[in-house]
Amino acid sequence: MSRAPRSADARRDWGSDESGTSVMHVDMDAFFASCELARRPELKGLPVIVGGRERGVVLAATYEARAFGVRSAMSMTAALRLCPQAVVVPPDHRLYQEVSRSIMGMIGEITAIVEQVSIDEAFLDVSGARRRLGPPTVIGARLRERVQQAHGVTCSVGIARNKFLAKLASTHAKPDGMLLVPDAASVPFLRTLPVGALWGVGEKTEQALARWGITTVAQLADTDVPTLQAAVGQVAGAHLHDLAWGRDHRPVVAGREERSIGNETTFDVDQRDLVVVERRLLELADKVAARLRGQGLVGRTVALKVRTNDFRTLTRSRTLDGSTDVAREIYRVARELLAAVDLQGLPVRLVGVRVENLQARAGTAEQPTLEEASAERPAAQREAELALDAVRQRFGRSAIGLGFGGVFGDARDQEGRLEAPRHAPAG
Repeated sequence: MSRAPRSADARRDWGSDESGTSVMHVDMDAFFASCELARRPELKGLPVIVGGRERGVVLAATYEARAFGVRSAMSMTAALRLCPQAVVVPPDHRLYQEVSRSIMGMIGEITAIVEQVSIDEAFLDVSGARRRLGPPTVIGARLRERVQQAHGVTCSVGIARNKFLAKLASTHAKPDGMLLVPDAASVPFLRTLPVGALWGVGEKTEQALARWGITTVAQLADTDVPTLQAAVGQVAGAHLHDLAWGRDHRPVVAGREERSIGNETTFDVDQRDLVVVERRLLELADKVAARLRGQGLVGRTVALKVRTNDFRTLTRSRTLDGSTDVAREIYRVARELLAAVDLQGLPVRLVGVRVENLQARAGTAEQPTLEEASAERPAAQREAELALDAVRQRFGRSAIGLGFGGVFGDARDQEGRLEAPRHAPAG
């Protein structure tokens, strides 16, 4: 859900010359919300928000909800204050993943040069597909029709000479539209935009530019680089000047790999009980490990995210000696990271676990931990978790789960109680 400002002037017809415009950006419209409407047509036309009802954040919202000011990453409390009549739907990530895989499969039939940048958007280089499938506008129209017919959801398509312009074009085509920015129209198109529409211009940068009287891309383009560097810094100033003139030399990178896999959750009630927090860490580590195994990946870095009830967000990470896809190892590291966090006596609102530095498991040399090396069966834990995967695949994820007993029995003390980690003192 893009929050960058748009320009009504930029949505006009810029011409039909498609020569030199072989980069497409395909972006699903309010993807999570659209998936829910497709299977619940009775909700169409209503303000719908996808997210946790009481304590979560907004993951997606229909355009009817956005009209009230609802935006992604907003707390649900704030969203419902703006739009109390909204229908709140809990997320179904399995559905979204399935629809995404299908759509990305359709995109892959167009060209092998596809750079998927998130679950609901991708860049395509269609220069090699023109002879077979026609010009980009024809390709984009056919793709949009296929997506809508197959899944009942819509996407917007931007077509331009590079990734930066194609992304801006799809943003201004929303919702459910397509916008071509011919090569010759690139700079005129950019000059209709507010400066906040550019990549890398957040609130602080926008304010810094405004102090120099720069509020539009046209003004930015007409300002010399040294002045921009004085306003926002040497690197940012030169970069923004390039963007203002439509210069972006990054190619579409085929087969871009996922850089990390993670899960996080917001508690229904702020938690002071660290045992409850640890149990949630276990659930998250289990989900992350299962996703890693499902994609044939392993990772070397485990990261922890903790948000306290004052909305302070703390992150910690540790890089392992070897790569893993085992929930036990991920949980152990996350638990130790949690023990080292100074919560300052505040309860926990949100906790998350992420594994980074990913690579394919096939061909990866396994580096057992000291604990595993001393065990009689170093691979026993992974074998147990693979067995859980098989059960869940057949009967559903809720059929069986990891617990602190059994495979995680060593998380208990000698009297069978769950050990809580020792945290840094408050203050």
